[in-house]
Amino acid sequence: MLHTGTFEAAGRARHPENCPALVLNADYTPLSYYPLSLWPWQTAIKAVFLDKVDIVSSYDRHVHSPSLDMKIPSVIALRQYVKPSEYPAFTRFNLFLRDKFECQYCGSGDNLTFDHVIPRRLGGITSWENVTTACLPCNLKKGGRTPKQAHMQLNMAAIRPTSWQLQDRGRAFPPNHLHETWHDWLYWDIELEQ
Repeated sequence: MLHTGTFEAAGRARHPENCPALVLNADYTPLSYYPLSLWPWQTAIKAVFLDKVDIVSSYDRHVHSPSLDMKIPSVIALRQYVKPSEYPAFTRFNLFLRDKFECQYCGSGDNLTFDHVIPRRLGGITSWENVTTACLPCNLKKGGRTPKQAHMQLNMAAIRPTSWQLQDRGRAFPPNHLHETWHDWLYWDIELEQ
């Protein structure tokens, strides 16, 4: 006997909205690991027709029009190389990724916020080099003091990361679902078989 959840999962799998395309640069490396460079199926097909990408692999799912029957691309590669920017944007997400989604004082991954190493009231600025990930309890404990004044040790210095460093960090946090056609193009932190 099949459960309702099985029918729902089968319906989701057949729906084109659940068929994103992994986007590779012209050198066949992902444009981004975290977040993973994915395009909706419509964008991928449009790029195919505009000759901007090559199809590397496809889903078993087809889309139809009066004059076309086409498999939905699961992996596409750009025809022109896109040079990644050297430094990522200074965002809360990128800050958390730089710090491995851990409080830099106690290592907790819960109730994360950010903390000014040198508090703003003491002249500290909001920059990569002065902001770190902190859990709420450690942030409250530190208060408006420096780590030294609060007798707290940073696990890792606050630095401005390169885009490459953030992408490398992102490999440790693969998304919940990876289509089997993506595995050859993604190099996550997994142990290789011997």
